[in-house]
Amino acid sequence: MKEISEILKAYSEAKKAGKKASLATVVKVEGSSYRQPGARMLVAEDGLLTGAISGGCLEGDALRKALLSINQQQNKLVTYNTSNEDDAEVGLQLGCNGIVHILFEYINDEEENNPIQLLQQLELERKEAVIVTVFSLKRNAFQIGTTLFFRKDSPILNHSNEALNLISDVKKVLKNKTSIVKKLQEENDNEALIEFIKPSISLVIAGAGNDIQPLVKMAAVLGWKISIGEGRATHATAKRFPKASQVSVVKAEQFLDNITIDDQTYFVLMTHNYKYDLAVLKSLLETNCHYIGILGPKSKFSRMLDDLSLEGITVNEEQLSRIHSPVGLDIGAETSEEIALSIISEIKAVASARTGTSLKYKSGKIHDEVHYGE
Repeated sequence: MKEISEILKAYSEAKKAGKKASLATVVKVEGSSYRQPGARMLVAEDGLLTGAISGGCLEGDALRKALLSINQQQNKLVTYNTSNEDDAEVGLQLGCNGIVHILFEYINDEEENNPIQLLQQLELERKEAVIVTVFSLKRNAFQIGTTLFFRKDSPILNHSNEALNLISDVKKVLKNKTSIVKKLQEENDNEALIEFIKPSISLVIAGAGNDIQPLVKMAAVLGWKISIGEGRATHATAKRFPKASQVSVVKAEQFLDNITIDDQTYFVLMTHNYKYDLAVLKSLLETNCHYIGILGPKSKFSRMLDDLSLEGITVNEEQLSRIHSPVGLDIGAETSEEIALSIISEIKAVASARTGTSLKYKSGKIHDEVHYGE
């Protein structure tokens, strides 16, 4: 979501300056590629790039293609064969062993439900959504582009009949939480990237000490929404945490009063105040949040369990599976910056349903593959 948010901000600034723009989207990948389907980059007519469609190797040529799309005011599909280092046509020598198909869409702000308007819907609510982009690999074919936005219990935004015919597939993607590329049963050989998009991570931190500052800075770089709360008015200030969207001086018993919990909400307890952390943990056990990280040694958590037991509260196996104590991945962290990196890494691993082990020992591809169906 960070990339999309930055693209929306960049487009807003370009529009204010009277500059036209084109949206580049990776719609299909064959083999290996640095970025997967759904990666986006906005290109303004002055050459300003926001987002990324590769590790930097395609952007130069993509800039030229995007400017052509702007000048001609039409969508274009460009294919890059990165598996051939001697490809004289592209001359990029990428060595990524894949074929990347990128759709360039001219943004017509007067067109209802244009790609930017559809992407803007993602920021209106913190809910999962699906966006459909229809394209064709056929040479000189008309490119429909980003055409449909779907969110449960919300109106369908759309501007093509082809996409409306995919509603059953769209609902499956939302249910399965996995993007797919599907061939459409039409004479024009259209395909559709049916993309599942979830909200950015919401990181809620109990604590406002100095060791929270690097954690907030790292989370902000990733585009996470950050909320901070604790009892010390001298520490919980917006001035100390300018990247946080919410900083509150709050008693432990009221910690959750102004917090909305969804599937992308992650809690970290690190006030260095045992009683405060224990009270917040007690409140969190009554919620459905799926990640609670607690700073400190295992002996601290064992003590917490004992104290909860004395209050007649038994933490069951399901609740224990959601608690991460000590919090973070085992990377030998000692300084506050290293501990922040450890915590951020564990949350990202949990959010991606990964174990956080070294890629050296991973069998198969690095990225989850987008399913290609008929």
